[in-house]
Amino acid sequence: MSIQYDEPTLTGSFGVVGSFPKSFGYGVEVPDMEEISSSADKPRILLMGLRRSGKSSIQKVVFHKMSPNETLFLESTNKIYKDDISSSSFVNFQIWDFPGQVDFFDPTFDSEMIFKGTGALIFVIDAQDDYVEALGRLHLTVSRAYKVNPDINFEVFIHKVDGLSDDHKIETQRDVHQRANDDLADAALEKLHLSFYLTSIYDHSIFEAFSKVVQKLIPQLPTLENLLNIFISHSGIEKAFLFDVVSKIYIATDSSPVDMQSYEICCDMIDVVIDVSCIYGLMEDGSGCAYDKESLAIIKLNNTTVLYLKEVTKFLALVCILREESFERKGLIEYNFHCFRKAIHEVFEVGASTQRVGPSHNNQTSLKYASVNGNAL
Repeated sequence: MSIQYDEPTLTGSFGVVGSFPKSFGYGVEVPDMEEISSSADKPRILLMGLRRSGKSSIQKVVFHKMSPNETLFLESTNKIYKDDISSSSFVNFQIWDFPGQVDFFDPTFDSEMIFKGTGALIFVIDAQDDYVEALGRLHLTVSRAYKVNPDINFEVFIHKVDGLSDDHKIETQRDVHQRANDDLADAALEKLHLSFYLTSIYDHSIFEAFSKVVQKLIPQLPTLENLLNIFISHSGIEKAFLFDVVSKIYIATDSSPVDMQSYEICCDMIDVVIDVSCIYGLMEDGSGCAYDKESLAIIKLNNTTVLYLKEVTKFLALVCILREESFERKGLIEYNFHCFRKAIHEVFEVGASTQRVGPSHNNQTSLKYASVNGNAL
């Protein structure tokens, strides 16, 4: 479905979450830890932290389109939940949501099994509460996990910062960063690296933070960034994001710095396109797909900026920001996009074959292919 708008500048959010129809999303959440071995090949992201720190709310808002206000009625997690996220070959992982009262010294807690196949561990700290106890649990958690699997990416979400002033946010992040790293230094764990993010489910910060976490789990990330750099440099585009449409996580962007306002307006564009497509793009009986290979949208703002969205794969969209004068060369952009999409599908095929046959030199071949396409643009 092709949509074109001439709109005034978008301000604010069209609804950070909850905009998609409930049927437009991921599979069903699987409780407990049954049949874990059957999906052990997928990287895991562990959500850990004290009770009521906001772990389940983060998962529901980012991956299940729950409105932030609805999370107020979520019950406290009392057992481990495993959520299988299989939106594409790039965003293909599991999220395990742990209850806050997990006891690492309990004989039934198998640290080897839990941490061995983990790609990232996200520890959530409630910034509006006294976080002394949380810092103690953070140190215990990451030190135990690091001994089992030193390759884990350790991420700290300083959460619920929507109620804090800007100065208080900065001071809280500095204090948490200092204390956490001091604890690691005292334990001779200087090689253990923690990444810190200020997050809230009431704005786009939680989506950007999760984007950074997921990108570290994508082995093809350098190839994707290279493809985006080649595409924008030959097309006169200022900024480009490769989005997972359902979660609004961007799995790659070009090498220029990410401006939060640019990211937010691209997220809002995805909301608008899917909302309109669900209303006007489906058959009368409700059949059809709101997002398919024909999905295309162009929104012209009143500040000479153009937003351009186009389908890349079943679950991925390219969202670009460019000037009106650059968009006059629409034919060039269309041709370059065709080359870009062809290269992305090549990366998909290489990634799939690598998973089947094991590590090889296929990624190097893919990168050479991307460069050849780039020179041909």
